[in-house]
Amino acid sequence: MITDALPRTANRAGFAESDRIKTLDLPQDGRLLTITKSIEAAMKSGTTADVRRACAEFLDAASEFYKVPACGIRVLAARPLRVREHSTSELFGDYSPEAMVIRVWMKTAVRKEVTSFGTFLSTLCHEFCHHLDFQRFGFSDSWHTRGFYERAAALYHCARGTPLKKLFWRPTSSGRWRIDWPRTNRGV
Repeated sequence: MITDALPRTANRAGFAESDRIKTLDLPQDGRLLTITKSIEAAMKSGTTADVRRACAEFLDAASEFYKVPACGIRVLAARPLRVREHSTSELFGDYSPEAMVIRVWMKTAVRKEVTSFGTFLSTLCHEFCHHLDFQRFGFSDSWHTRGFYERAAALYHCARGTPLKKLFWRPTSSGRWRIDWPRTNRGV
């Protein structure tokens, strides 16, 4: 994961604020963990309607906790594959701030197999954090800053019931930041 570049002029203050906010209040009552288990069970059945219902329940509970308007969810089949001259990428999910709708894809682009649960849940949490950027923090845009990734990771680990990992960052030559996965996974 790599951060977005610092905006040239407009929105620099919002970008800096997003980068600064590295924590997120988290529900401690276990309700997200319970709902997360139902998402996992629905994914094992492979039916998009069941997965969508469980994801909607997750988003409703999270929206209620954060006191933001609920957002919609669309669970789609195979991820779109974007092929360019020198690269190929898959779209795991996205968020439309105007429609307040999250889209997530539950099958891989090439093999059309149900994606791993961890990847799917991480994507759902990531896209919900975009919703929070607009609805809770009032940002005019939702940038991939270090703070954004820290908030998304906190929500993911809360929903999964796993210990939060400290993310270690390293600068790139373009002034962006990249997660140092070997160091993050070692925890030092």
